[in-house]
Amino acid sequence: MKNGTVQVICGSGKGKTSMALGLAISALAEQKRVIMIQFLKGSLEPERMEVLKRLEPELKVFRFEKSPAFFEHLSEEEKKEEERNIHNGLNFAKKVMATGECDVLILDEILGIIDCGIMTCAELIQALDAREKEMSVILTGLVFPDELENYVDGMTTIQSKG
Repeated sequence: MKNGTVQVICGSGKGKTSMALGLAISALAEQKRVIMIQFLKGSLEPERMEVLKRLEPELKVFRFEKSPAFFEHLSEEEKKEEERNIHNGLNFAKKVMATGECDVLILDEILGIIDCGIMTCAELIQALDAREKEMSVILTGLVFPDELENYVDGMTTIQSKG
């Protein structure tokens, strides 16, 4: 992965996060620092988080949501509460991009944040434009918005069969 790229992993198939983690491990092998910020997935089970923590400090994973359930399974009241947590995560992501805190930033399910109307494409574009130019960013999610096309260097689409 060359410096300063924006990669997208999207589609209806499973494995987008796993593919992003594979790219993260490749970056770690190149002595790069990686931050992954996950959205819409709820809090991670302690056993799974423990596996990822073994890769620290080179790979850091952040989740700002407090509910153990996926966002789509929450009540409207719970969604409103989690939206505040998601905004905290988005603000952190913008800070990481602006300060160059890592070499590779994975924004897992950021496209879902746009699809849910929590963030706009314009806000993401603004953050990408403000990032340290050497930083590579990986965006994942189900639906790729056309407005981002000019900001992306490469895209992988994972489709489910059937």
